[in-house]
Amino acid sequence: MNTPGTRGRPSGLVIGSLVAISFGTVFIMVNSGGLPAPWPIVVRIAGLLVAALLLVALFRVARQAPPSAQGSEAAGFMDRRYWIVVALEAVALFGGLAVINNVLDRPAVSVAWVAVVVGVHFFGLAAVWRMPRYHWLGAVMTALGVAGFLVYALGGTAATVALIAGVGCGAALFATVALALRDTTSRAS
Repeated sequence: MNTPGTRGRPSGLVIGSLVAISFGTVFIMVNSGGLPAPWPIVVRIAGLLVAALLLVALFRVARQAPPSAQGSEAAGFMDRRYWIVVALEAVALFGGLAVINNVLDRPAVSVAWVAVVVGVHFFGLAAVWRMPRYHWLGAVMTALGVAGFLVYALGGTAATVALIAGVGCGAALFATVALALRDTTSRAS
């Protein structure tokens, strides 16, 4: 969502931010349900409000800052290396979930596995798209997934794992979009 040294709106900012906002919202909505009342509704409303604010900010930035000269918004999605990262992510994600759910019978840690795999995939995307911010996002999401596994191993509930690994990853995605938008508006000033 941010390419250093460019003028205008970084290539991929709009599409990348829309993807991050969408998945951040899903992480929050799906993984807050196990909390005691009234927290599921509070967390979900807060997540929807943050997503709405980020969308408004994104569309304002998209209107005000012209695209950079580095390429079109979708150029990065045409790179063969991107598709290799996504294919490896899908194999790890669904293969791991099959083992976790069907062999180990530990569905409580499914979201922790998702967080680890998605986090690791951001390291690949950071390299493919030369986006250092994705290293940070990958590290945070991977750490949240590992924390979810550790909490479960120490006797934590599925709701606690979901809060840490699921809602935490949603918040990390939202924060990444907010930082990219902040950097874009400060660069345009």
